[in-house]
Amino acid sequence: MIEDIKILEAVERYISGNMSPDERVYFEQLRKTNPEIDQAVVEHTLFLHQMNRFDETRRFKDILNDSHLHLAEKGLIRSPRLKGKARIVYLYNRYKRVAAIAASIAGITALTMSALVWSLSPAKPIDNRFLTNLNRDIHNINQEVNSIKKKNNELAQKIDDVKDQTTKPAIEYKSGGTGFLIDTRGYLITNAHVIENAKHIAVQGSNGDDLDAEVIYSDANRDLAVLKIDDKGFKAPASIPYSIRKNSGDIAEPIYTLGYPRNDIVYGEGYLAARTGFNGDTLTCQITIPANRGNSGSPILNKNGEIIGILSTKQSSAEGAAFAIRSKYIYTLINEAQKDSSMPSLKFPLNSTLKGTDRTQQVKKLTDFVYMVKVD
Repeated sequence: MIEDIKILEAVERYISGNMSPDERVYFEQLRKTNPEIDQAVVEHTLFLHQMNRFDETRRFKDILNDSHLHLAEKGLIRSPRLKGKARIVYLYNRYKRVAAIAASIAGITALTMSALVWSLSPAKPIDNRFLTNLNRDIHNINQEVNSIKKKNNELAQKIDDVKDQTTKPAIEYKSGGTGFLIDTRGYLITNAHVIENAKHIAVQGSNGDDLDAEVIYSDANRDLAVLKIDDKGFKAPASIPYSIRKNSGDIAEPIYTLGYPRNDIVYGEGYLAARTGFNGDTLTCQITIPANRGNSGSPILNKNGEIIGILSTKQSSAEGAAFAIRSKYIYTLINEAQKDSSMPSLKFPLNSTLKGTDRTQQVKKLTDFVYMVKVD
């Protein structure tokens, strides 16, 4: 508990700019190597932003109440008489919403601090078996945010009412992974174990917005699933820059991946180590690449921007040994899904437009097509 408090104090000093240059360099390096510290910074920044929003709301209401009082005293609007008991009733009505906001802030503060302490608690030990799935636990502390709508009347200066409007309750997502587009209409591929027993699914793009998604087809044997983004906020791209190969490539071929082991997209690179997976499994191939929880469903690409696999597991007892489902099984999965479900014919990207461009430019173009998959 004392260690958690010290971490929170360091996070607050970092956000407020009160660290020395040496401390800041050390802390930023710690953020890069410790996903829990980085997540604490992101969540605490969000919390401070929400507190500022509530403070702005309170000040805005004060202005509205002062305007209402001024208009009432000038006789421009009807209002209770501002004398005696009537004035007490008027003042009560004037400030009761401000008091409610203050109470809400206190409640949100308690909930958010509890969430931060929970998120910084030590994770449970990983089950030390042969393979470890690479989906991750996530905690979404999105809170309901009140907005204020001002209604103008015909006199332009008169304020009739201020209506509080609350957003729908946010879903608390508990686990997640990564997925990538295979069709511009919003169809994605991820691992089946990422969305297993899901009640709600959302995908989060590089802009940070959550989009509702649904499972179209899932194959537990191949550990692959097709998702469809079903959200008005989704803007379909004109085309997909990468293509999907029907073979996994050559041993020692350089490869790279993009995924969400943390709340920001993360790049990793390595090489193809073997054409088969654990104990000679022909469904997967072995790769040497950084693989962490949250990388499940990440695309594995070669230097030409062609997908050769989908990162799914790593070997618990061997450092650096990860396994990717071979990309040819994406075609098999889609063919079966179209037979067994109402999924339309998909337009796979046939050619990679990334071929011949340097790695930095490839990653920039890929970022908008790789999503964090969030599951409740």
